[in-house]
Amino acid sequence: MNKFWIVLWHTYTTKLKAKSFIITTIITSLFVFAMANIQHIIEFFTKDEKTTVAVIDTTGAFYEPLEAQLKQGKHDDLKLKKVTGLEEKAKEAVRNGKWDALLVVSADEKQLPKAAYYANTIADNDTSSELEQALQQLKTTLATAKLGLKQEQIAQLYEPVPFEKVALEKNAKTEEELNQARVLVYVLLFAMYMFVLMYGGMISTEVATEKSSRVMEILVSSVHPIQQLFGKILGVALLSLTQFAILFAVGFTALKSSGQELWKFLGFDHLPVSTFVYAIIFFLLGYFLYATLFAVLGSLVSRVEDVQQMIMPVMIVVIAAFMIAMFGLNAPESSFITVTSFIPFFAPMIMFLRVGLLPVPFWEVVLSLVLLIATIGLLAFFGSKVYRGGVLMYGKSGSLKDMKKAVQLTKK
Repeated sequence: MNKFWIVLWHTYTTKLKAKSFIITTIITSLFVFAMANIQHIIEFFTKDEKTTVAVIDTTGAFYEPLEAQLKQGKHDDLKLKKVTGLEEKAKEAVRNGKWDALLVVSADEKQLPKAAYYANTIADNDTSSELEQALQQLKTTLATAKLGLKQEQIAQLYEPVPFEKVALEKNAKTEEELNQARVLVYVLLFAMYMFVLMYGGMISTEVATEKSSRVMEILVSSVHPIQQLFGKILGVALLSLTQFAILFAVGFTALKSSGQELWKFLGFDHLPVSTFVYAIIFFLLGYFLYATLFAVLGSLVSRVEDVQQMIMPVMIVVIAAFMIAMFGLNAPESSFITVTSFIPFFAPMIMFLRVGLLPVPFWEVVLSLVLLIATIGLLAFFGSKVYRGGVLMYGKSGSLKDMKKAVQLTKK
């Protein structure tokens, strides 16, 4: 066991001190902090910016109601400027930068407003959408007034229909709890997806690099293959957990400091502890499952350049699991999601998705975990044999058929 710990800590400390790891962690932490405070950042850069739109009202009756409608909608970033004169001169003023846009309002055959919007570019969709929405509301008000409807009748007409969703199952989540759980499940699924791909590839590259340096023969002769295999896997796992802990701490602090509204919207305070426990369990088991595969496949190649080609099938499986999970966010009760949650290569993401959104029977969770752990055990047993022979294979290799050759080498 002493040799196992040497491999583990050497793998961990070497990667931890690497400049690439430090720089990546810093950049990602800054990105997480920025995303948590994105609203404040946008407001900081846009608080003094106002879009000025010149308005030509050919009827002389729509400008004041339109301006009032915008104020009622609290569009503080939009400023209207009533102008008179020729339309071509107003367009030329927009081209020269005097105004940001021009809105020409006229009346249709029913004496209701219609408009044309002119700007140097129409990439700013927010401004045109706000004006279109305000004009639509103004048109609705004028049309209903022509029909003789009172303001109370208009309000009653557009009042949303009461629609309440009630779950009949005893432990089913409410709609608010489901929305909050979806946010956490989405974040953790994405984190699991990224970390498995990133650190799984790191394990494959680590093994291939040692083979290319011709020191693998010495390692195999001094350290048992299983100790070496899991020493690397657990070393990189510890590294990934270190980075994940740093990013989680940065994200947690940023969300807490960004204001109570965002934190309340995410609803982390109300989520059950079991959701976080399941997240950790499935995250670790999913990592061990794929990391074992990545390490075994990495031992079959002799050059670092061949690693990506060899591990591509596993990456496709990870991507497929993530895509299925994205589908399951909106249909967690579908039979397809239920079945795939018991398939070991999909279970880390899909079963976690189910337990995060649904009252899943405990026996189903246990069965999924047992199948997952059993698969990891079988892969570890078979993988150690492939790993022991694979690390001694040099020359051109790039197919899964080399596994048979690797196993045969262990018998010699």
